[in-house]
Amino acid sequence: MLYALDQINNDPEILPNLTLGARILDTCSRDIYALEQSLTFVQALIQKDTSDIRCSDGGLPIIPKPERVIGVIGASASSVSIMVANILRLFAIPQISYASTAPELSDNNRYDYFSRVVPPDSYQAQAMVDIVKALGWNYVSTIASEGNYGESGVDAFAQISREAGGVCIAQSLKIPREPKPGEFDKIIHRLMETPNARGIIIFANEDDIRRVLKAANMANLTGHFLWVGSDSWGAKASPVLHQEEVAEGAVTVLPKRASIEGFDEYFTSRTLQNNRRNIWFAEFWEDDFACTLTIPQGRHHRGVNKCTGQEQIGLDSAYEQEGKVQFVIDAVYAMAHALHNLQRDVCAGATGLCANMDAIDGKTLLEYIRAVNFNGSAGTSVMFNENGDAPGRYHIFQYHHTNTSTPGYKVIGQWTDQLRMNLEEMQWGGGGRGIPTSVCSLPCQAGERKKMVKGVPCCWHCELCDGYRYQISESECAPCPLDMRPGRNRTGCVPTPVAKLEWHSAWAAVPVALAGLGVLSTGATALVFARHRHTPIVRASGRELSGVLLCGIFLSHATAFLMVAEPGAAVCALRRLLLGLGTAITYSALLTKTNRIYRIFERGKRSVTPPRFISPASQLVITAALVSVQLLGVAVWLGVRPPHATVDYEEQRPPEPERARGLLKCDMSELSILGCLGYSLLLMVTCTVYAIKSRGVPETFNEAKPIGFTMYTTCIIWLAFVPIFFGTAGSAEKMYIQTTTLTVSMSLSAFVCLGMLYLPKVYVIVLHPEQNVQRRKRSFKAAATMASVASRLSQRSHNGDTAKDGKA
Repeated sequence: MLYALDQINNDPEILPNLTLGARILDTCSRDIYALEQSLTFVQALIQKDTSDIRCSDGGLPIIPKPERVIGVIGASASSVSIMVANILRLFAIPQISYASTAPELSDNNRYDYFSRVVPPDSYQAQAMVDIVKALGWNYVSTIASEGNYGESGVDAFAQISREAGGVCIAQSLKIPREPKPGEFDKIIHRLMETPNARGIIIFANEDDIRRVLKAANMANLTGHFLWVGSDSWGAKASPVLHQEEVAEGAVTVLPKRASIEGFDEYFTSRTLQNNRRNIWFAEFWEDDFACTLTIPQGRHHRGVNKCTGQEQIGLDSAYEQEGKVQFVIDAVYAMAHALHNLQRDVCAGATGLCANMDAIDGKTLLEYIRAVNFNGSAGTSVMFNENGDAPGRYHIFQYHHTNTSTPGYKVIGQWTDQLRMNLEEMQWGGGGRGIPTSVCSLPCQAGERKKMVKGVPCCWHCELCDGYRYQISESECAPCPLDMRPGRNRTGCVPTPVAKLEWHSAWAAVPVALAGLGVLSTGATALVFARHRHTPIVRASGRELSGVLLCGIFLSHATAFLMVAEPGAAVCALRRLLLGLGTAITYSALLTKTNRIYRIFERGKRSVTPPRFISPASQLVITAALVSVQLLGVAVWLGVRPPHATVDYEEQRPPEPERARGLLKCDMSELSILGCLGYSLLLMVTCTVYAIKSRGVPETFNEAKPIGFTMYTTCIIWLAFVPIFFGTAGSAEKMYIQTTTLTVSMSLSAFVCLGMLYLPKVYVIVLHPEQNVQRRKRSFKAAATMASVASRLSQRSHNGDTAKDGKA
């Protein structure tokens, strides 16, 4: 301050013919003590009643008037400035601080005479929020020294982070004015309750910062905490002294400043002789040179040197310009420029102190202070806004200790309305270059949504979008459409693969092989019967119905190829038509045969007259009538609901979407398939009933027994088929199992018919044609006269000779 006053008083351009003086008092950084000191500033403004005071001779006393203070520069600590500002405003004395940054002082209603050449902590808090975001942190804790500076700074940080979003405060701790033993160990212990909040925002005085670092070091937490300090930490060496390792990587904020070269030359030239006006200089001298100016007589102090007075600052001791020098000079110059402009306006061009200036009150001077705008000692503009605050301009420092030739604070960026920080130059504990994390929850992986923790917007649990859901936003999942499934990373949906029964699959190999064998066997049998159609054995079998039966067997085998073929409109139509047609033709023909046999022998018991409709033509008509029922039902079905292929995405939709498949198939449900076969099953049951009733025919007529065995075996096959068909409803291979079971059952039924009814005849026709011609002729004649034989058997049975006649 004395340096600034000398510069102003020696400058003819500022306050010509005027000399500025100062009364400098020590606040001891205590607000109550500063309040007592500030009372000396207002003594001249207090009107004292001296009417009752008389001298010993009875005359009025002459009371010297105290020096009038027109403005105050200071203080440094915000708590001190707040206390002093409360009393100065009562007497309208303007105040300019060079270091008080508490946001509370921006309240122009309460501290209307207060101004400052440093930006308020609201700017600093904004800069610190921007730093935290730039480092990718979203979960931090705060530490504040009790008092206006610490608490207001943390409150500003919390408010800005809350408004900006994206940063949450895990814990907000306060350091008491007079900490008890172990207080700082408790603070470190509390911080470790939220270990993920490694970033620590600290608004505290130098001594508190040093003790917090010491407690972290004692707790063996070097490198765990990531410190972000306010301007009270700034670039000072004292907070990190002997705590360099635990402080490494600390990011600090300090109002943008510059070293004043003229002051270095001035201060290093100060001696005990040329600086006597500074009443604290002798104390500084002893502390700086580790010596004493006076040693009491009779006492000898070991290790204490006596000052010679010839020591030189910067040569015999370390010297570094204090960071607030620039702002102290700017504060003094701001007051000087305001007085200069005031003198120019009210003194009408006169130089020096005029009478009009003496009548100016503090309110007028405040207006001139708020209006100044000049280049300060660092070359940056000095100005005030309507609240008396300076613009926000900060340097961003980081403390480096390892991997550097010059340990200390390094400038890594700056903040002027917005942050500009070089992340590549940053260095953390142990010299690491990677930015440590301070987050409540790690980012969720692709396909996971954030399930927020109630009350803590920066904390969440990652929940997988399971099943058939995919991630549509950070916090929401949605189900995929029915024809789609989640992609591999579950951030979108992809079409579900469409599967169908392939010819080369194992499910198709067995039925296709059986059906191929059946088609060949049926074709060969038909060829043998066609070539030997005039032989007695073929004629005895009923050539017409045998042909119809072979046609039904052939269609039963051929249906397997349609069931395996790729579904389409034509294939689906043929499936509806042929699925039940082959079995309907087969069992219609067998039913007609068994019914004919049954009617012949039943009629023979009562009469020698043959029953009606037993001729080949009649048999064909009956068979055609029975088959027409199946054809009529299929025709109605095709007309009401035209066939088409469809993709079923529900049948193969297991819990694991990777296994999901859409099944290409015809629009035939399980009930519709059974509906196609239902009529054939009815014919089969009816035919089985007639086969049972015809089991007592003579041995010479052996056509009934093969039919009976055929129907019994067929019933067993179909009784096994139905449970398997419906028992696979919950299987992933439902369609394949049902298709295979159905086609195999149809082929086996056709094989049974072919084997029981035609294989013996083909064997005789092909391998022993001559040996069995006569026997087959006799069998044919016996069949032609079976009605009369049955009549005679019936008459003898009434005479009690049943066994003998039966044998005859």
